[in-house]
Amino acid sequence: MPVETLSIRNRSAIGRFPTGTLALEDPDKVKPDKKWTCSTWVRQCCQSCCCWHKKADVDGTDTTNDTGSIGMKDALLVVCSIDLLKSNKEQNRLEHHTDRYRNENLIIRRGQTFQMLIELSRAFNPKTDKLHLDLKLGNLPDVSKGTHVIVSLVEDLQDNCWEAKIVEQKGKRIKLSVNSPPTAAIGKYKFCVATSSPMGEAMSPYSPDNDIYMLFNPWCEDDSVYMDNEEERKEFVLNDMGIIYYGTDSQIGDRPWNFGQFDKDILPACLFLLERSGAPASGWGDPINVVRLLSAMGNQSLERYTQDFLDLYYLVPYENGVVMRCLGIPTRCVTNFESAHDTDVSLTTDVYLDENYEPIEELNQDSVWNFHVWNDCWMARPDLPEGLGGWQVVDATPQETSQGVFRCGPASVRAVRNGQVYLKHDTPFVFAEVNSDKVYWQRTADGTFTPVQVKKKAIGRCISTKAVGSDDREDITHLYKYPEDSEEERIAVETACKYGSKAGIYDVSTVNDVTIYITMDGEEPQLGADTKLAIVVKNTSSEVRTFNLHGQVVVMYYTGVYKATVKKDQIPVELQPNEDETVEWCLRYDDYKNQLVDQAMLMLTVTGRVNETKQVLATQFRFRLRASDLVIKPEGDAVVGKEMKVTVDFRNPLKQTLKNVKFRFEGLGLQSGREVSYGDICSFGGWATETSSVTRLPSATSGAWKRRHHCQTNFLENNLDDFRARMKFQRGIQDCNLLCFTKTSLNPTVRHAIKPDKFTTWKEYQSW
Repeated sequence: MPVETLSIRNRSAIGRFPTGTLALEDPDKVKPDKKWTCSTWVRQCCQSCCCWHKKADVDGTDTTNDTGSIGMKDALLVVCSIDLLKSNKEQNRLEHHTDRYRNENLIIRRGQTFQMLIELSRAFNPKTDKLHLDLKLGNLPDVSKGTHVIVSLVEDLQDNCWEAKIVEQKGKRIKLSVNSPPTAAIGKYKFCVATSSPMGEAMSPYSPDNDIYMLFNPWCEDDSVYMDNEEERKEFVLNDMGIIYYGTDSQIGDRPWNFGQFDKDILPACLFLLERSGAPASGWGDPINVVRLLSAMGNQSLERYTQDFLDLYYLVPYENGVVMRCLGIPTRCVTNFESAHDTDVSLTTDVYLDENYEPIEELNQDSVWNFHVWNDCWMARPDLPEGLGGWQVVDATPQETSQGVFRCGPASVRAVRNGQVYLKHDTPFVFAEVNSDKVYWQRTADGTFTPVQVKKKAIGRCISTKAVGSDDREDITHLYKYPEDSEEERIAVETACKYGSKAGIYDVSTVNDVTIYITMDGEEPQLGADTKLAIVVKNTSSEVRTFNLHGQVVVMYYTGVYKATVKKDQIPVELQPNEDETVEWCLRYDDYKNQLVDQAMLMLTVTGRVNETKQVLATQFRFRLRASDLVIKPEGDAVVGKEMKVTVDFRNPLKQTLKNVKFRFEGLGLQSGREVSYGDICSFGGWATETSSVTRLPSATSGAWKRRHHCQTNFLENNLDDFRARMKFQRGIQDCNLLCFTKTSLNPTVRHAIKPDKFTTWKEYQSW
């Protein structure tokens, strides 16, 4: 029987698929017992709709009568369901090392295949049907910019491109293996599936549950963040516990840090930062651009919180490390002791003295921080000369602008080591932080300044990071600069200074036969007690040398900002030929007790001038006062599924009562924050003991590593914020950590004395 096709004018009568054709039966041959109702007509015209189908055979053949209808094999192809295999126990998350993210969406790494299951309205016919995946990134997805990705089916998967292949087909269900290029932009992709058949085209409805999170892939050799050592990948990408270092180069303290990059909502929050940056999503595939954006975003957060500046300034570098690890960029926290802040691009750290060798505070804009923290990120640098990839410095708190924005990096660590300050990004600033010379300038009678001394080993000491696979401190100073005063190191410094604003400062012509330095013998100075240091002077000449030493000690923030001068003195010295002398110097508790700020940092500056040769003597020594130890003692063993009790002991070292002591317990993977009020602790020698129960330790999960677990305490108050302790135990489960914070107040008469200018007395630490 010939088939009659409806005219275009009348096609609207059969619903939404005008391209379909219907075989119109001869009216004279219509069976009288066949009743045509509305539902019958819809089923005849819209056979592609899943809800009207009776169950089809496995091969997809229609079980209904073929008379007067279109066969299932010719019906419109529609997606009925999508299974992205996104459980953290399934193949995708395990193979992509994303099984620890507490997120219900599919999380994958670029440059690596992943699987999905798609159920269709009928069996897929590769001869007549087509199917492609549709992924959209950002607010304005564009195919030409790589933010609107159309993934077509191919016979064989190739590398370095978006593609998909049917690897299994059972009836109406197909399994796809999908590949992404190692240069794909990271972010949250909106995902849909498009189908087409002779009957027309269809697109699956968008669902947030099907959003796909794409991350950098340090396991992929073609990814620019590729790292070839598995132990390093575990440490710098997968480890959510770290250690950060603080203090001074002679008194290095450490504390645990919970990165928490796998916690709930952390990944969406990290991608939200990228979206808020305003940068186009097409640039999110380049880790150089991404870390530069994150550095700028970290500084923007500081601008909104001026009152709690110190807390945030200390916190931001570590939070930035959380973001970069979360996005898949290998990252480590680095602490640089005696870290310089060059404010005039001279690539030197300048100290200005008046005619009497007193520091000129209004001119001393350069500063030296007791310590400064940034992140090293691992990536290739195709924008730099060959060999400068690897670790890159990214500083989220640089305090100097880069192209008009407060940010720093990425700067190649190798370029910093070689003094190649002309290479991007912000290498001059990083070089000055770790390897600038400290130059002392003296004002002359006509108002000009002359360099009188150059300290070549004063800046960039004990650059530290957590060692791979252990809690040891690793000194990585040798990665940032050659051995001090070696020929290679001097060449690097002089090369860098050629590009600075004060070239040619090394011609300091003076006799240097007297040396001076400060040491701290024995135990570290204790908070609440007198502090003793030793000033060592040595005469290497064959003649007598006489001079006066001017000493000044100041209380300072760890950033190098002075808070108050607490002592000044003058010491006459006479040295016989080839004689050395040790001058005992003492700082009494009464001198500093009402002036301390966070971390109890102080700096002693000693200057002088040799009468016989006019040689200028100058040196500075930073130190901090060590607080009493907090001791955490476990009661019994740590057993999976059972509570564990810990006891915290603390001794008050001060000659004043601590008021309203509170213990705060917190544990990553154990329990949320909980405060316990203790009361007062009497002065000098008073003890406090607090026992707390830790919630049941979680059960081991399949495939979990044997990890270390931490129990730690911290004392958070202006005068007493350095009390901390840590207990470790091991179990074959994921990280669990217990933190205990204490918060105290001193007598009301003391509060105003310890309150820093423009800062609140009380600290609210949400986390470290």
